[in-house]
Amino acid sequence: MSERPAHEIVIASNEAEVQQCYKIRIDVFAHEQGFPIETEIDHLDPIATHFLMRLTPSLTPIGVIRGSKSNETGYYKLSRLAVLKDYRQFKFGRELVEAFHEWVRVDAQKSGQVDGSVKVACHSQIPVKGFYAKFGYIPEGKEFDEEGDPHQKMVLELPLQ
Repeated sequence: MSERPAHEIVIASNEAEVQQCYKIRIDVFAHEQGFPIETEIDHLDPIATHFLMRLTPSLTPIGVIRGSKSNETGYYKLSRLAVLKDYRQFKFGRELVEAFHEWVRVDAQKSGQVDGSVKVACHSQIPVKGFYAKFGYIPEGKEFDEEGDPHQKMVLELPLQ
């Protein structure tokens, strides 16, 4: 497969689509990368916005990213970015992050914030820190262990304009 397949990104709007998001995450994080399956679905899932990338016209799920906003800190959190292995060559992760960033802008503006920037954070696996750096994320604090794997908190001041 060398031609970039037709696809779309939708916000999961029903239980079937959310389950498709979970399946991709379990395939990538638990089966492929060896993270514990029992911790893949967590306390953020019921309140998060799940973005589902799927092929068109088949609607076959191939990627996911999860977004949430902390009411305590006011920052947005990017998490659970996963693209099935056969589709990573098409740089779909970048497209998912861009869709998440657009959602953050719209959500912040709906909340009355129209100028300046908002803080976005993620916990990056160490080998992919450079991926997030391309969007302007910078490391904050020391590396830490998450589920037995070293991670780095990465933060971005996302301009709203």
